[in-house]
Amino acid sequence: MKKLIYLVPIVVLAALAVMFTVGLGRDPKTIPSVLIDRPVPSFALEALPDRGKPLSSTDLTGQVTLVNIFGSWCVACIAEHPILVNISKTGEVPIHGIAWREKDPRDAMRWLGRHGDPYDRVGHDADSRVAIDFGVTGAPETFVVDPKGVIRYKHIGPVTTEVWENTLKPLIAQLRKSP
Repeated sequence: MKKLIYLVPIVVLAALAVMFTVGLGRDPKTIPSVLIDRPVPSFALEALPDRGKPLSSTDLTGQVTLVNIFGSWCVACIAEHPILVNISKTGEVPIHGIAWREKDPRDAMRWLGRHGDPYDRVGHDADSRVAIDFGVTGAPETFVVDPKGVIRYKHIGPVTTEVWENTLKPLIAQLRKSP
């Protein structure tokens, strides 16, 4: 009986080692989203000041689109932004932005003025209601939405050239071919 007491810590340590190995082996960018293959949450956001048209869930139907959650306060958003600007210039897919957690929407406008504006429409989500509905865990996050307004993919973190070429672009092409 006394020998079994010495085995308990070894068993507990072995179980912890297995849990850490499995947990650390996962890619944090592949966090599953319950919204995949579900319609975009219903929303209507005001446009940024002097930006033009507002953004709503109805704008995300009729064609494949990207929805990018960003913020002027977001360092990683600066890293991905040149890629989004280049994608926008090609005209391959409309990109809609959601300016998330901007206390002053003019900050987002100044940021877009400095870094370029790849967005067809930009909505202002100051209170995070839309981000919460989308299941956003941090900025930037990018969603691929099919022509029926169904979310088909969620990318967490900056969109890189590799992500665009190997993941997003092929998926967009596939969704365009699907009935």
